[in-house]
Amino acid sequence: DFEQCDPRKCTGKKLSRFGYVKELRVHQRFAGVVLSPVGQKCISQEDAALVEERGLAVIDCSWAKLEAVPFGHLRSGSARLLPWLVAANPTNYGRPCKLSCVEALTAALVICGKEELGTELLSKFKWGHGFLSLNSKLLKQYAKCKNSGEVVAVQNSWLSSSEKSEQDQEQSSDNDDELPPLHRNMNRVDSDEEPDTENETRDDE
Repeated sequence: DFEQCDPRKCTGKKLSRFGYVKELRVHQRFAGVVLSPVGQKCISQEDAALVEERGLAVIDCSWAKLEAVPFGHLRSGSARLLPWLVAANPTNYGRPCKLSCVEALTAALVICGKEELGTELLSKFKWGHGFLSLNSKLLKQYAKCKNSGEVVAVQNSWLSSSEKSEQDQEQSSDNDDELPPLHRNMNRVDSDEEPDTENETRDDE
């Protein structure tokens, strides 16, 4: 914990108070998997045994202050990236990859086949269920991947299809003037669509 976040909103501190995690010193060796933005591989089922045996850690810092984090001093031989996911925490709701500590830990646990424990962590936060709702399809696909390469392939395929879908929607909206009145029911929201939400301007975590 680099104490860069508002302690009232820090999900890592809350998990520590509940006894789910314990704080490590900067130079303390950790033999398990560490979720880190400087990892070279995505976490996958390949890491499940190591997580089971040695544990899972997350770096508690602010996304806005990454340059101040001494990643080189963190002693772990198993740094892992998380694949593309969308945040549900109040600070970064709807923003891709800006996950809080509990969201990062939950994502890793689900991918490694420990969804029940991940859900238990999220249950300590009133908004926690939203993370699984926003990312349910992707997490299920990631959890089926045997290794990092397969996770990255799923991620890239998802992003490509999402980009194409956005382009198709833009083209469709360009032709709205040609549509008859009430052609589309504006009260209808597809189950795959997320409601519009104003993003917070802070990057606390």
